[in-house]
Amino acid sequence: MPEPTGAELAAVRERREQLREKYLHPKSTRSPSTARGIHHAAFVCRDVEETIRFYQDFLGFPLVELVENRDYTGSSHFFFDLGNRTLLGFFDFPGLDHEPYKETIGALQHMAISVTSEQFEAAKAKLDDAKVDYLGPDRGADDSLYFRDPNGMGIELYREVLGNFEGSELL
Repeated sequence: MPEPTGAELAAVRERREQLREKYLHPKSTRSPSTARGIHHAAFVCRDVEETIRFYQDFLGFPLVELVENRDYTGSSHFFFDLGNRTLLGFFDFPGLDHEPYKETIGALQHMAISVTSEQFEAAKAKLDDAKVDYLGPDRGADDSLYFRDPNGMGIELYREVLGNFEGSELL
């Protein structure tokens, strides 16, 4: 992606500040959310078994269901437990030509998954042992690891309390 010019960067920053002023209400005046949380996020995978091995065996997210996709005969729909009653779902679509993953409008840039410090250190050791490329830890607090799953999706393991971002309580 080409780097923005100084003038473009200044305009983007000014627009961001305008949006913050217009829409980001102080915590004390925000209305409560009408949602209860994410039930599940569903993504497409190339290979069911490879995806299960990565998320369950490598990252430690238990597989909790594996059924046929009711909307596509022959396709599987399966779920992993991400904790706090949140599920991560996948579909496969046999016969579909899967292009390499790319960041684009409507695609996942990355998914940040909250983990404890112990889980963070264990995952970092596993990534190192498996020679999986990752970025991080970063942000000065050593709280993030960024890597790609077998499908090319960006995953961030985030050593941060749910509802917090970079040490600030958002909720």
